[in-house]
Amino acid sequence: MADSETDFQSGDSGASRTYPLQCSSLKKNGFVMLKGRPCKIVEMSTSKTGKHGHAKVHLTGLDIFTQKKYEDICPSTHNMDVPNISRKDYQVLDIVDGYLSLMCFDNAGVVRDDLKLPDGDLGKEVERKFKAEEQFLVTVLSAVDEESVVGTKAMLNM
Repeated sequence: MADSETDFQSGDSGASRTYPLQCSSLKKNGFVMLKGRPCKIVEMSTSKTGKHGHAKVHLTGLDIFTQKKYEDICPSTHNMDVPNISRKDYQVLDIVDGYLSLMCFDNAGVVRDDLKLPDGDLGKEVERKFKAEEQFLVTVLSAVDEESVVGTKAMLNM
């Protein structure tokens, strides 16, 4: 008998990008995938059960990365995908060619240089604080293989 070797083309940590949740269990200010994008639910309403069907849930959400508005209608008994979202704080070490050099404290001081400086007012705030040599952290939100800086906060003396 020949050796049977299995060739694994790819692998991951086993954590899924999303998980299913019944539509009626979703809550305002929670998260849901709308039109394939991770969104924060800003408005939801439920219609009454009709003569031949289920109660429907009307969801309105804002994309957590672009702030674009998305809407969807789903029967209350059906499942919708909910994104796994993580939030981490990093110290800004440098800004080079529009990219941030960041250090994470819970990874034993590992430095990463792969996140872009955010556009708009948030990016200007990060640049201003960095040039003023303030000690501050940026909050990075991660969901469905995307990451973005979503806020800043003062760094407490450690």
